[in-house]
Amino acid sequence: MRSSPIVWKFLNTTSLPSVLVRCSPAASASSPPPPMAAVAPVVSDLVDFLNVSPTAFHAVDEAKRRLKAAGFVQLSEREEWAGLEPGRKYFFTRNHSTIVAFAIGAKYVAGNGFHIIGAHTDSPCLKLKPVSKVTKGGYLEVGVQTYGGGLWYTWFDRDLTVAGRVITREKKDGEVSYAHKLVRVQEPIMRIPTLAIHLDRSLNSEGLKVNNQSHLVPVLATCIKNEMQKFVAENGPKQTSENVNTKHHPLLLQLIAKEANCEPDEICDFELQLCDTQPSAVAGAMKEFIFSGRLDNLCMSFCSLKALIDSSSVEHSLDHESGVRMVALFDHEEVGSDSAQGAGSPAMLDALSRITGSFNSSNSKLLEKAIQRSFLVSADMAHALHPNYMDKHEENHQPKLHGGLVIKHNANQRYATNAVTAFIFREIAERHQLPVQDFVVRNDMACGSTIGPILASGVGIRTVDIGAPQLSMHSIREMCAVDDISHAYEHFKAYYEEFTELDSKVKVDY
Repeated sequence: MRSSPIVWKFLNTTSLPSVLVRCSPAASASSPPPPMAAVAPVVSDLVDFLNVSPTAFHAVDEAKRRLKAAGFVQLSEREEWAGLEPGRKYFFTRNHSTIVAFAIGAKYVAGNGFHIIGAHTDSPCLKLKPVSKVTKGGYLEVGVQTYGGGLWYTWFDRDLTVAGRVITREKKDGEVSYAHKLVRVQEPIMRIPTLAIHLDRSLNSEGLKVNNQSHLVPVLATCIKNEMQKFVAENGPKQTSENVNTKHHPLLLQLIAKEANCEPDEICDFELQLCDTQPSAVAGAMKEFIFSGRLDNLCMSFCSLKALIDSSSVEHSLDHESGVRMVALFDHEEVGSDSAQGAGSPAMLDALSRITGSFNSSNSKLLEKAIQRSFLVSADMAHALHPNYMDKHEENHQPKLHGGLVIKHNANQRYATNAVTAFIFREIAERHQLPVQDFVVRNDMACGSTIGPILASGVGIRTVDIGAPQLSMHSIREMCAVDDISHAYEHFKAYYEEFTELDSKVKVDY
């Protein structure tokens, strides 16, 4: 008699690797699938954050909203900070694309340390050129430039729109002023179509070879349909050489003006980028993944921001804190951080200096003392092991999804982690039974970098480089695991709450 075949099933848990179990054929055919764990509130909150943050400007705007709701007071870098008080919470923005928030411990005195998590708000994308108007072959197209090291082939055949900021001219009571407004066209208005296989038979055998100048040009409309839309011609901007709007298709400007609640000829300038219109989502057969754009690095930005807010918003949460808890979310990491609002700017050092000086301006050496008592967690997403490219990871350093935050190491200082900083971060995880992993790039591969070495060398602060594991990094559509969001949030929150006590026990330069 023929024996029944053996059937195997994967049982998934929220915090442990999948387990392979043996089942009977009958059970396999009739048993319902294993129950799916409820999505943690922090995961749902992240998805909401991602869906309202198509650009760095929008991410900072959402961060501002959340901070204000939690009692943080907005400061201006153009003004004095003389009124800072222990036990209070503050934030400031720079260029509306970088944001720094901090909660001052009730026991803080000038010279005490700062406990910082740094991340970045930007992601690889396609940004509109200063002159974006392109017309060829009977199509209206939009000229774009690549920003960062994106996987540009993933931008083909996606339903795209535009978002960013607009500078508008406003007249009121005879006075002219200029406003910064965030805009986002919700519906898909552009697409970068691929070439049919019939017109290039080598595509499947030789792969897609993208020329970023010629091929990455989104289609906005056809010329004939545009001409038929009389309202564009009637209501469009005046075609004068002085008007910036002559640089862009009137049709596009009409859409942007509608979102900015202004007339097209009131648009002075803008910084816009292409965005995928597909929303972020909790997905996978077991609802264990997040599918989204911009996980690198809005995921770490969100987790650090939420951890700061929650660690300082409960009554008496700052009563025993003698340091300053801080989150710093920088723009322009994807292009090297060398800008007025990047991690390579004086923004971080300026903040530490102004906070220290507002409590004691007579002793210029207190800042140096504070920096040596401070600690930075550089939080940027990490490379998870890819099941189809196992050889791309070093054998003993293969971060897994659901495996917890990844501590990044590099002997050549592409990451700023050392034994002391890794121990401190790992010890916090140990206290809370949180998983952690280690990553080292293969010796025969180039290593990426983060804001960690930039701030460690520029400010002189102890730094550990870490990140949640993800797949499809720099794609228009990335993925990570829901458990790692919970792990990151809990790890960051514990860091804020316990670093002062832990650091007092670490003896190095004595």
